[in-house]
Amino acid sequence: MYAITIPEPGGPEALVWDEVPDPVPGEGEVLVEVAASAVNRADILQRQGFYNPPPGASPYPGLECSGRIAALGPGVSGWAVGDEVCALLAGGGYAEKVAVPAGQLLPVPDGVDLRQAAALPEVTCTVWSNVFMVAQLRPGETLLVHGGSSGIGTMAIQLARAVGAKVAVTAGTKEKLERCAELGAEILINYREQDFVEEIRRATDGSGADVILDNMGAKYLDRNVQALAVNGRLAIIGMQGGIKGELNIGTLLGKRAAISATSLRARPLGEKAAIVAAVREHVWPLFADGHVRPVVDQELPMSDAAAAHRIVEESGHIGKVLLVAP
Repeated sequence: MYAITIPEPGGPEALVWDEVPDPVPGEGEVLVEVAASAVNRADILQRQGFYNPPPGASPYPGLECSGRIAALGPGVSGWAVGDEVCALLAGGGYAEKVAVPAGQLLPVPDGVDLRQAAALPEVTCTVWSNVFMVAQLRPGETLLVHGGSSGIGTMAIQLARAVGAKVAVTAGTKEKLERCAELGAEILINYREQDFVEEIRRATDGSGADVILDNMGAKYLDRNVQALAVNGRLAIIGMQGGIKGELNIGTLLGKRAAISATSLRARPLGEKAAIVAAVREHVWPLFADGHVRPVVDQELPMSDAAAAHRIVEESGHIGKVLLVAP
């Protein structure tokens, strides 16, 4: 088969479409013939040499895919060859085939085509596990999403609205904020022109956000705590703004607030399977009802992964950028 390899870390040109050995599904795994994968920030970090796959995972980038089951490994039940699926991966999505633990498989949801289903596993699992399982967003509360027009952001808006929460977003252009509004965001903050702490307080009569989903890390840490409501919860899922920041513990104590930080890739298989099962139970019916949909900006050939990485690094896209297998 062919896959995107990274012979040496570097810029987008470091991604090479090359012939590699076919994967073989092990105990409890299935082999998926890939229809499409999607570009995530973690893939860019891996390409740059900063985020290696966990031990035993595929060395190729790609944290999610969609496709058809080509073979079942020993001990797999509940799935059949030919089933259309999408999957959460520890790596290997940028390839024609990938071996996947059966617990990380999802059926393609009703109303979603096979290729666009590749845009779903990483964002739905990230949002559901952080915003709902950990931060426990409830109906009537306010969720602030940084990077509202990203793949994570566009999914967070839709899921929060589906459960009856109010959504605030930050984004850097009028076009991106307009797209967020179309998905259900009500409080629109241009971070280049407005202070999100002031704006979220103004929009909530001074109380602040009950839950904040943050992809920036250190850069926003102190201001995020300022923007939280009493009993608020800050869920950190990214480090685009750095890894070390100062925190005013007094402000955190005064608000009786909580901070969590999680990632998906290195979690044990059992934890990933539990998140995937929760997504299938709670999120998948929303696609059939039309309340939630994938947001895809562009689809490029998988062999042109370098161009896709450039698009994502320039942050000119809205939603996800897909890589389509031959």
